Amino acid sequence: MVVNPELSIVVCVLNEEESIDLFLDAVTPFIEQSVNSYEIVFVNDGSTDRTLEIIKERVADPERHVKLVNLSRNFGKDTALTAGLDYAKGQAVIPMDVDLQDPPDLIPEMVKKWREGADSVIAVRKDRSDDGIVKRKTATAFYKIIGRMSKVDMPQNAGDYRLVDRKVVDVLQKMPEKARFMKGLFAFPGFTKDYVYYSRPARVAGTTKWNYWKLWNFALDGIFSFSTAPLRIWTYAGVCVGFASLAYLTFVIIKTLVFGVDVPGYASLITLILFFSSLNLIGIGVLGEYIGRIFEEVKNRPLYVIEGYYGHEEQDQTVTQPASRVRQKIE
Repeated sequence: MVVNPELSIVVCVLNEEESIDLFLDAVTPFIEQSVNSYEIVFVNDGSTDRTLEIIKERVADPERHVKLVNLSRNFGKDTALTAGLDYAKGQAVIPMDVDLQDPPDLIPEMVKKWREGADSVIAVRKDRSDDGIVKRKTATAFYKIIGRMSKVDMPQNAGDYRLVDRKVVDVLQKMPEKARFMKGLFAFPGFTKDYVYYSRPARVAGTTKWNYWKLWNFALDGIFSFSTAPLRIWTYAGVCVGFASLAYLTFVIIKTLVFGVDVPGYASLITLILFFSSLNLIGIGVLGEYIGRIFEEVKNRPLYVIEGYYGHEEQDQTVTQPASRVRQKIE
């Protein structure tokens, strides 16, 4: 197996036993027509079915060019993707979903644009017509919000499916944050970008691991990881409420002096108390999100733990240890 291949495909898997061979059979022809040397790096993110066993069997077949990073437990997709990027050796790297919703027939075009000088070739969905109306509307709203709040350019309707040059991966390995919003991290380095467009097909097997609650938390991670705008919004809200309070106080004083004292309005008083209490709680929650992220960073725990490497030149036996990030070795 080539030590430093031209292309690495990084695939994060969680209970995808039905999809492994379908993925390999579909993606391999497009890779082989695009590059001379490659590796397919699977990252097992705590699977409980036969996913790990199947990948180990494929690692044993040298014709498959398969490697495996086995995490000690489930760390989440973005952290698993980070592990895959850390251990991928290719001059270019393409993260893909194993369910084939990232069409492998785009790989030749991505590689072509990369060879023409693009440092990142981003796959963008043409539309989201196959999504439900709720998911479609919320996704559109999310991209608009984060586009206004963030200082980096994140293309709308683009996921993790893209080709990134080795120098982009090197920059990503120097980003130590624990909250891994990969769409933003991929966008941060900049460099030369190009795009390919596609319609997203249905899954070939298995079921999605993403529900609306996970998508909601994913959106919050993106906003809080790449913007301080929520804090600034509450500063502006406080100023606006302060001016409104002064205006209302002026109105009450004038009304009292001109028309006399009214009977106290307990209902309106309770409503105002509840309203401003809600504002305080929301503001504390926003502040707590940032403080919580600071807390996670200062603990300085390993981002992930590797149970074992399979198919890698460094070692081909299981090792249980707290894995230091590859970037820590670089630094």
